[in-house]
Amino acid sequence: MSFFVTSEGGLTAAGYTAFGIAAFIFIVLISVFASRKRVFDTRCLAFSAVAIALAMVASMIKIIDMPTGGSVTLLSMLFIVLIGYWYGPAAGITAGVAYGLLQLLIDPYIISFPQLLLDYPISFGALGISGFFSNRKHGLPIGYVAGILGRTFFAVISGIVFFGSYAPEGTSAFVYSLSYNGLYIFTEAIITLIVIMIPPVAKALATVKKMANG
Repeated sequence: MSFFVTSEGGLTAAGYTAFGIAAFIFIVLISVFASRKRVFDTRCLAFSAVAIALAMVASMIKIIDMPTGGSVTLLSMLFIVLIGYWYGPAAGITAGVAYGLLQLLIDPYIISFPQLLLDYPISFGALGISGFFSNRKHGLPIGYVAGILGRTFFAVISGIVFFGSYAPEGTSAFVYSLSYNGLYIFTEAIITLIVIMIPPVAKALATVKKMANG
């Protein structure tokens, strides 16, 4: 039995506490912008649907595939971040949750319901944090980093609570989870940041944002 998970695969009191804290933070994020969310008009829905579809295709092109879930893909997280960049946090987090549920259907790795929630709708939903920076200068790279950190936060909590037993002897669950999740998330993040900061790419993405907002 680990500190967070019982020998039968259930959660200990500490496990439920960690899961509850993560869920609470996610709910707070939604509440912060709920009163300010924009109406999801036809253009927003259309562009978001295309971005989610592109994210799904990109997620199937795996550069590195990790043994217990997670992979470095062909910039798949960027397409979800873009929705927040175009339309703000409400649309971004909603799209991230939808994308996480699609990932759950297509490529699931499930050991329990709380782990399912953390690794799929909550973790991917956090990519929509990018929307809080949509109107700032250099909003896309800043928002991308914020979304990546949000996803990493929940992925690390999941790793500590549900996969801490995989940590090598002498390695804490936190260090193991941060190392494991950081490897694939930050690798893809670095590649993506390099790509989106290439001047022609940055200019093209700015043009797409103008199109997305009419």
